[in-house]
Amino acid sequence: MMTDPIADMLTRIRNANQALHETVTMPSSKLKEEVAKVLAAEGYLEGYEVKPSGVKRELELKLKYLPDRSRVIKGLRRVSKPGGRVYKGAGDLPRVQGGLGVVVISTSQGLLTDSEARRRRLGGELLCEVW
Repeated sequence: MMTDPIADMLTRIRNANQALHETVTMPSSKLKEEVAKVLAAEGYLEGYEVKPSGVKRELELKLKYLPDRSRVIKGLRRVSKPGGRVYKGAGDLPRVQGGLGVVVISTSQGLLTDSEARRRRLGGELLCEVW
């Protein structure tokens, strides 16, 4: 049993990105699929695919690199952890790298980026930062 599946997902992405891998595979869940959807929409991933693997499903992420093989994802950080959840209101949402990165936020309307949550005036749990 895994205590923090989102931290595991971010670590797998970080390691694959560091090794310049094209794809990274992990066990799938609805939350991980939603995080992948947000990262793909923001341009940090080329795409993602959910594949059946026996009884369970696997999530395959296609990492994105620039034409000169430099990394699109410079960094990932888990904000809210099982031992210390971090919640912020719409007016208190942080900006990552002066607005160059995104914060993925779990709101009552699903997972959103910090800019979208500000636009909708929603707060929630800060899952992770990507820049």
